[in-house]
Amino acid sequence: MCSTIEAGESHAKKVLGNLDAGGAAQKYSIIKAVVGEYSVTELCKLFGVSRSGYYAYVKRQNVDRDRPVRDLILSVYTKYDGKYGYRQIQLFLLHDHGVWINHKKVLRLMQEMGLRSRIRRKHRNHYASSEGGRVAENVLQRDFRAQAPNQKWVTDITQYRVKDTWLYVSAIKDLFNNEIVAYHMDVKNDRQLVLQTFTKAFEKTKDVTGLIVHSDQGCQYTSYDYHDMLPTVGAQISMSRRGNCYDNASMESFFSHLKTEGLYPYDIRNLDEAQRRIEEYIQFYNESRPQRKLKKLTPVEYRRQLTA
Repeated sequence: MCSTIEAGESHAKKVLGNLDAGGAAQKYSIIKAVVGEYSVTELCKLFGVSRSGYYAYVKRQNVDRDRPVRDLILSVYTKYDGKYGYRQIQLFLLHDHGVWINHKKVLRLMQEMGLRSRIRRKHRNHYASSEGGRVAENVLQRDFRAQAPNQKWVTDITQYRVKDTWLYVSAIKDLFNNEIVAYHMDVKNDRQLVLQTFTKAFEKTKDVTGLIVHSDQGCQYTSYDYHDMLPTVGAQISMSRRGNCYDNASMESFFSHLKTEGLYPYDIRNLDEAQRRIEEYIQFYNESRPQRKLKKLTPVEYRRQLTA
């Protein structure tokens, strides 16, 4: 009976002939072909090559095989200024290039190339006093799902500092497709900031009967003007519990993306540039940034799919 080594040699010779033909690379190729049947140690000893040399050969082969995918991942990562991690890169690969790659492989290749997303900055929520205004019950109750457009909107205000000036951004988000329906910017954080935002929203969306509009208890949302305005168009007011940011987590999430992806990566020197960056990001977010929750579509694509 042939020994294990002899059997391995016989099988290898039948597959590829002379063991010395083609040099070390040929031997490594033979070993890789039969390694499932025999141990690497035995085969390397048989062919007179080192185990470390064999593993280096396998690693080089894997690198070469993944090179097209690596190049594609790097191009997407670079296109979006290195702001995204493997899960969002996976969505951009599908949306921009029509290529679906397992998220574990995207993660592995990004780690091997040393590509990491920018880390989000932590932020604190600031709530203005609602004393002297009106407060509504929490109708939304953290149910951030909607079956059709204009059923549920969430709204909030965030701030961004440019040198010694604060820029305030008021925005409205439709929970059906996470689209930013309207936004308005000003250096004053008052009720007019909010009222102007809703004026823009109602110019685009004529019929909002039955709409639920959810906000926190900031003074802009407890103002009499705000509470008088929404019922006149058939909308119902909903408010977070006092100081509970999770009740409006969907809007908080958008502002986090806006700052970490659209503002923090850049050296913004003046208000005009800050406003331009915000406008560009909101357009990008609505039209070009796919989301896993939207079946890997962008907010605008998801909405259009409903009417297609």
